[in-house]
Amino acid sequence: MTHAATRPRPDTTSAIAVASSVSRHFGDVTALHEIDLSIGRGEFVSVVGPSGCGKSTLLEVFAGLQDHDGGTVHVDGQPLTGPRSKTAVIFQESATLPWRTVRDNVAFALEVRGVGKKERRSRADELLNTVGLSKFGDHYPTQLSGGMRQRVAIARCLSMEPDLILADEPFGALDEQTRLVMSYELLKIVEKLTCGVLFITHSIQEAVLLSDRVLVMSARPGRFIDEMDIDLPRPRSEDVLASPAATALHERIWSSLRDEAKKTMSIEP
Repeated sequence: MTHAATRPRPDTTSAIAVASSVSRHFGDVTALHEIDLSIGRGEFVSVVGPSGCGKSTLLEVFAGLQDHDGGTVHVDGQPLTGPRSKTAVIFQESATLPWRTVRDNVAFALEVRGVGKKERRSRADELLNTVGLSKFGDHYPTQLSGGMRQRVAIARCLSMEPDLILADEPFGALDEQTRLVMSYELLKIVEKLTCGVLFITHSIQEAVLLSDRVLVMSARPGRFIDEMDIDLPRPRSEDVLASPAATALHERIWSSLRDEAKKTMSIEP
């Protein structure tokens, strides 16, 4: 089915990132077991799974922050050998620089690249407007709420003009209400993205709201046990989660995830 207002489908025939049979061990512990994952250009892929299943390890492998001891990882067609300048990572903690203003935090990546001061300021202000913080450019991170600081981190990430964004539970440290608001704010940004995104989350609701595709990871050793396309029309609104299609997707993800979550708590399925 096609929808008149739907964002063009991501180019999954030209992947920005590919993991093939990737495994990762820590001593006798297998964190990842023969993971296969391809992220298309412009595709938003979420991974959900129980605590400790290897989701963050997978993200750090794609970021070049951790080695893998089995399989291969390619980003933009090249073997991944370490961190790269076109991959942006957003962690659970915002990691803003407290001695720099919000505007200067956003402009930091541009400064490192040698962009002139006038252009840095203009681009930073444009990005602050994108994340709804145009009135806070002269503030310092300590003057902002947790949700606002995370928006600064997102704007700084976008300033890098990445071809791949890796987000590890970016709203995990926020209270439930703020997390929901931030999900809706990110949804507005997602509609404009052309880069690939790997989004790690515990929230099925976030995954359904934001993603083009969701993968469910098993309890350790982490492997994918289910995968589904999120065929909901774009641009999406807050109301989409109340639709029968979204409800059915939520139920399927939880059905796949439920027994795996119980395993991590030693509860019989």
